[in-house]
Amino acid sequence: MVHFKTFENGLKLTVNQMSGLMSVTMGILVHTGASNESDAEDGISHFIEHMMFKGTKNRTAFQISDEMDRIGAQTNAFTSKDMTCYYAKSTTAHAEEAFDILADLFLNSTFPAEEMVKEKGVIIEEISMNEDTPDDLCLDVLANAYFGDRGYGRNILGPRKNVQCFTRADVDNYMQKYYVPENIVISMAGNIDINLAETMVEKYFAGMKKHCCKRNAVKVELQGNSLFKKKDIEQVHVGIAYPSVKRYDKLYDATQILNAILGGSMSSRLFQTVREELGLAYTVYSYVSIYAEAGALSVYAGVNSEKYLQSVEAIYKCISDIKNKSISEEEFIRGKEQLVSSQIFAQESSSSQMLLFGKELLYSGKAYNFKERVDRINSVTLKDVKEAVDCNFDDNFMALSLIGPVDKPL
Repeated sequence: MVHFKTFENGLKLTVNQMSGLMSVTMGILVHTGASNESDAEDGISHFIEHMMFKGTKNRTAFQISDEMDRIGAQTNAFTSKDMTCYYAKSTTAHAEEAFDILADLFLNSTFPAEEMVKEKGVIIEEISMNEDTPDDLCLDVLANAYFGDRGYGRNILGPRKNVQCFTRADVDNYMQKYYVPENIVISMAGNIDINLAETMVEKYFAGMKKHCCKRNAVKVELQGNSLFKKKDIEQVHVGIAYPSVKRYDKLYDATQILNAILGGSMSSRLFQTVREELGLAYTVYSYVSIYAEAGALSVYAGVNSEKYLQSVEAIYKCISDIKNKSISEEEFIRGKEQLVSSQIFAQESSSSQMLLFGKELLYSGKAYNFKERVDRINSVTLKDVKEAVDCNFDDNFMALSLIGPVDKPL
């Protein structure tokens, strides 16, 4: 059973009651992330996410983790380009206790000065780790090459100099803009009583004052650049990005099926050609990034440094064949089944359902409908997928990234 409610202050709640489970995942989703930041704020969404766990009016940082551990619950958070999510997973018996802690860290964090200093050091180490992880770095550079320095091209972690300089006033100013009820969705999925869920949200969040959120559309100016970073490592890491459809575009599902055919599975063209047939890569895949204002279909591969140009040629050959719309009925059916099954598999995970229902409500203001989603996928035709090809491979805005022992971009 699915329940949906909007409270007087504008905050929204969605509950997907999954009575066959013995646990529940509860999430607080805020519609802001790296893409909403100014140059001076670059990295602050992620910094705030870290600082939320560093003490509240009622608990120290240790007490937050200790009390969660005492009831066998799990809590964490993550920041993306357009969303920040705080969540807890617990047994049904301890749902009230877990939500009490989750709500406390979200609503009552005190951002102690000494903790801010320490956490800046932690995040700077995270930045260093990211730079030492070439596949992550490759995709960050690819986003920069595609979107530019701002908006969706921002690195979620931000630059070191920004992280070092963030103040309590910076945090307060940012949260006053975006951490307001009408910009927040609470999503629960699992074995949770709907009345209890509503009561808990009312208890902790009804006191938040109604406040208008002036969240502007993210400005998108595609760059189509080719960037590289030289690193003394064994492999060369390659990224290629093309313009794709926006969120809720009529060809969204057709594009997802197209991606499955190109590089979304072990039977895909990229995997079968670059890895299985030519033995040029251990990891090669494609994926679609969808936002309100833009999208990208991207390819990543970690390849032999002496054969990276051969690998790029093989990748581009796969893309060229797709661009010529040489897609078989068998590939189409296989891609569609993969997309349908991914929706079904997600139905069996409270964590996946919390995020799925929460994001749908956050982005569209509507409740997620599983049957309608599957029906839309099943209605996609091979003709639609071939039409999607025309929306996904514009060479004029193709972006490229290269990480490894190289001296120039692709």
